[in-house]
Amino acid sequence: MTEQPCPLQNLADTACKNIRLGSNVTTTATRSEMMPELPTIAENVPGYESSTWYGVGAPKDTPTEIVDKLNKAINVALADPSVKMRFHELGGSVIAGSPADFGKLIADETAKWAKVVKFSGAKPE
Repeated sequence: MTEQPCPLQNLADTACKNIRLGSNVTTTATRSEMMPELPTIAENVPGYESSTWYGVGAPKDTPTEIVDKLNKAINVALADPSVKMRFHELGGSVIAGSPADFGKLIADETAKWAKVVKFSGAKPE
């Protein structure tokens, strides 16, 4: 197997050589609520964003009423201050939304990372 350079790492290396970012930055699109003084890489490298996210899914044919009921309950839980605080203590943030919002996130992330994989030249083995 030939090792391919990671295009995001190349971008980050280039940015760090050409822009004084400092060692404490976040890769998310917006500043952290827990550490708002911490700049994002995107503030110096427009368009740069890399974050981890989690969501709840259901089988494709789950009735809409059940999906909506689950979505409402999950959003209520995510709005609870103690739940939000626990996520923040773990270094995360909470983004509540609709099933359509989550579907768009998945589609957008798939398209973004497909470009990275294509650019890298990586091939399935």
